[in-house]
Amino acid sequence: MSLGLRLQDVAVQLGGHPVLRGVNLEVACGERVALLGPSGAGKTTLLRVVNGVIVPRSGSVEVQGVNLQNLEPRALRRLRSRIGFVHQDHSLVSNLRVLHNVQAGRLGQRGFWSSLRNAMHTPRVDLLEIHRILERVGIGDKLYQRTDSLSGGQQQRVALARALYQQPRTLLADEPVASVDPTRSRDLLKLMNELATEEGWTLLVSIHDLDLAREFFPRIIGLRDGQVKFDGPADSLTNDMVEELYRIDDPSNGG
Repeated sequence: MSLGLRLQDVAVQLGGHPVLRGVNLEVACGERVALLGPSGAGKTTLLRVVNGVIVPRSGSVEVQGVNLQNLEPRALRRLRSRIGFVHQDHSLVSNLRVLHNVQAGRLGQRGFWSSLRNAMHTPRVDLLEIHRILERVGIGDKLYQRTDSLSGGQQQRVALARALYQQPRTLLADEPVASVDPTRSRDLLKLMNELATEEGWTLLVSIHDLDLAREFFPRIIGLRDGQVKFDGPADSLTNDMVEELYRIDDPSNGG
């Protein structure tokens, strides 16, 4: 099976502080993986490294068979246009209609002026495609609604629809269910997994809920202090391993 992404000895410093320390991992094309770990473990940074937003201090990053460090800015933008990213805060323009937020998913492929023309006069073929995607994520009736009038769960589905409209080969999601209730969390993760299976996406999701990670993802990667502490099948992650992953160090013990 071909690789969806590979990180080799990746180290990242932000503000002079190490965030990722010698991270090595490989994810196959079409594989569905959850990232677990306490706050500050480096989960968001790892996702942003894969997305090409953060350049590592050392090490190499390959996505879809391409080494990100070897790319010119235009080629990097083109690759990133095939990497969907669902942000924890949705990253939507609140005073725009749902239609226009979803259209933004192809901004990196079409360019600014072409996207602006499409936003002003949406071609019927695009309109039908976006409506079909919104129906797929369960909000087909929200096409012309202002995004800020939607619930948090509905806005998260708009963000997912935008990523789907992007036609990605890789989908990254940073705590996608942090702002929705348990029932909607399960519905959204089930939908993301169904879409990943149908579309053949490589799916990498940062998640804070261990039970949801075990329920929806065959493989779990556990991060602590910027290092991979666990990488294996979800059912092999024991309670003792989880306790070690989330252990709170006593400052009086020197670290």
